[in-house]
Amino acid sequence: MSSNVEHIPCPTCNWTPDQQRRCSYKSNINLFYGAGDRGAWSLGSKFILKDRGSIPPIYESINIKFVKDNTTIPTPAVAMEWSENDRNIMIVGRVPGKTLVWRVIAANKEEVWPSMTQVQKEELAKRTVEHLSQLRQLHGPKMQTVHGEPLQRGGLFAENSTTLPGCISSEDELFDAISRNFKDTPDEVVALVKRRMPSPFPWTFTHGDLTVCNIMVDPETCELTGIIDWEVSGYYPVWWDYVGQIGLSTDDAEWKKLLRKNMQDFSGALEWYRDVYACRDQMGLREERWEKMVVDAGLSIEPPN
Repeated sequence: MSSNVEHIPCPTCNWTPDQQRRCSYKSNINLFYGAGDRGAWSLGSKFILKDRGSIPPIYESINIKFVKDNTTIPTPAVAMEWSENDRNIMIVGRVPGKTLVWRVIAANKEEVWPSMTQVQKEELAKRTVEHLSQLRQLHGPKMQTVHGEPLQRGGLFAENSTTLPGCISSEDELFDAISRNFKDTPDEVVALVKRRMPSPFPWTFTHGDLTVCNIMVDPETCELTGIIDWEVSGYYPVWWDYVGQIGLSTDDAEWKKLLRKNMQDFSGALEWYRDVYACRDQMGLREERWEKMVVDAGLSIEPPN
């Protein structure tokens, strides 16, 4: 008699060990990435299926079409998309090449970055920004998606944002959204940070997630073959493409430093956003920047515990 474990289905493929053992089938459909409630499957060598929760809404296919219609940036081709059982399912063509660095939770660890020379890395960053410069010409009436919906990304507002603001049209609305997660910040310091906020205009179409795992390259030539994962793209403050290049790992930090080196310079906005982090007590910047901010605001107090 087989054990009960033999009849417990796999949560991913829904087959039990007993069923697997009773046939010689070997699938060409494989789960290669998972995080949270989302997964990505390889459908043979030509397509990828993305299976995600439908909340927050997923606008990646709309963004990809917009980019294809307005630029020459290499992006995935959307073959099919539908929703069922509160899930969003999208099938896209596989972009040729390999990713710079794979995510931690991934079955396929093929990556190019570790084998690239410094010259190749710098050239790739330069070429990538040249492609992205086409997006800098695409402006919207508000901070929103390309089809007028609120953006579904909390990175600009706070790492732990769960309820994001609606479409934003003014500097006051933007600052109110950014500052709502400030922690124990005196009114005088809040006013100082607001006065120093750089103008967000024009609202500029931005990829929003240029991590090393979203850059595809030819492993032989190290040339860019595609930019993937456009799900959080939309119209952001003109400086967010530069300011939002926050390194998530050693390799990612190196890559984003090279990207920023080739982008339009918004170093003043980056310094301002470090003050925002300090007010949120994030990124270890509270102690580093707090004293000067307090003095600049005309106060003489110690940072809160």
